[in-house]
Amino acid sequence: MSNGPGDGSAVQSVDRALTILKLLARNGELGVSEMAAVLGVHRSTAFRLVATLESHDLVEQDSDRGRYRLGVGLVRLAGATSARLDLVRESRAVTPALARTVGETVNVAVLSGREALYVDQVAGPSALQLHNWVGQRIPLHATSNGKVLLAHAPAALYDEVVAAGLPGLAARTVTDPGLLRAELAEVRRRGYATAVDELEDGLSAVAAPILGADGSVVASLSASGPTFRMPEKAIPAVAEQVMAAAGEVSARMGWFGAAV
Repeated sequence: MSNGPGDGSAVQSVDRALTILKLLARNGELGVSEMAAVLGVHRSTAFRLVATLESHDLVEQDSDRGRYRLGVGLVRLAGATSARLDLVRESRAVTPALARTVGETVNVAVLSGREALYVDQVAGPSALQLHNWVGQRIPLHATSNGKVLLAHAPAALYDEVVAAGLPGLAARTVTDPGLLRAELAEVRRRGYATAVDELEDGLSAVAAPILGADGSVVASLSASGPTFRMPEKAIPAVAEQVMAAAGEVSARMGWFGAAV
């Protein structure tokens, strides 16, 4: 970790910016001079801090009075956190039963930049020496959850993922952009994605999309286990169960239309 001469001033700036947010939360509105007085800094320093916060929509200025208040960016951040907590809560009403039925590990993942972020996991009765995926970020091109999320993401994300490279992680990882594009089209057509010996040798997984109230794909639900217990011939049957469970979670998230 860097410990250079600029680190102290950077930390101090972050601390002051967070203090401004707390001040606005407590007082509703404040002018730059008031913020500067509380922080004990020059007015120009306070203005630079609040201007940076404004550029990220974390604060906004009242055009008539020139005072600042908390911005919509904070609402978006809070909403994203709330939505993730809702997803875990609602999926937990469904995933334990799926894990028992298929006998394998069930994971829920969301899109995070160019990766899949695992937010919840339930172990099935067959799982041994369980690897905890929660909090881990996994490449989109090499996982069933990642393929589901990438298949339903804007086309620009596919271009970003390809541009960043498609590293081979196991024996059957898809590293050819054309093959990946074709597979994503198949994911959209049939409603689920698979990954057999792609993230790790000997690991198989199948995933289906979870929809939000507006019908957009907000997450992916997967079942995964050793390839010897989940060979390719068993994937279609597991996929039916995973899609049904994902549909239940989607309904709990407010979606009552047909699956994508």
